[in-house]
Amino acid sequence: MRGALRTAGWMLTAAVLLQGVFAARIALMAVADPQSTAFQRSEAWRLASQGHGLGDWRQRWVPYEAISPHLRRAVVASEDAGFVGHFGVDWAAIEAARARNERRLAQMASRGGDGHVRPARLAGGSTITQQLAKNLLLSGERTLWRKGQELLLAWMLEALLDKRRILELYLNAVEWGEGVFGAEAAAQRYFRKPAARLTPAEAARLAVLLPAPKFYERRLQSGYLNSRTQTILARMEAVQIP
Repeated sequence: MRGALRTAGWMLTAAVLLQGVFAARIALMAVADPQSTAFQRSEAWRLASQGHGLGDWRQRWVPYEAISPHLRRAVVASEDAGFVGHFGVDWAAIEAARARNERRLAQMASRGGDGHVRPARLAGGSTITQQLAKNLLLSGERTLWRKGQELLLAWMLEALLDKRRILELYLNAVEWGEGVFGAEAAAQRYFRKPAARLTPAEAARLAVLLPAPKFYERRLQSGYLNSRTQTILARMEAVQIP
């Protein structure tokens, strides 16, 4: 019994220390730009293991002011319309995504499907802060532990950084295609111009790639992307940005 309690105590201590390490790393991001993210390192390893190398790797950090306000608005409108108003987690959006997913499965079942399919991604379930937490510090595995850690990190980000810095980190770290990371690299890759000079339509087009950039970069003129781009354009002026 004592051995089990001792083991549990060590595990709890290790978990607390890990959270302290995460908190310290996030606090440092208030004044220092991260050199890389966990997701980027994972992608670099994947490319290297496949023999591709990093010759086509694109990323260049730029300050918040050097990213077009159109892109800031487009990304918030597309990924997390309530960004400025929540504390890392949008519970209403999560519930809405769950309800929409249940309706979709019910519709599929009524059409003769058995419902045993992977649901499509639903916008609004995961906030920009949660996505940043996952990309910065976590692996890509899908477990309850990782999801719980993601929530804790999202709250740490909101407690230790302001919204402007969170969005700046996100826009500079998020993936926009195979080996393409950050707004500056994406603007150069798709439009051959700096991120500061993106038009509203170009910004909306980049924003709609974010759910699955590796998939959509090969389908840039698809009907879905064209339609989604117009939807985001219509929403952009209504959202708040820091």
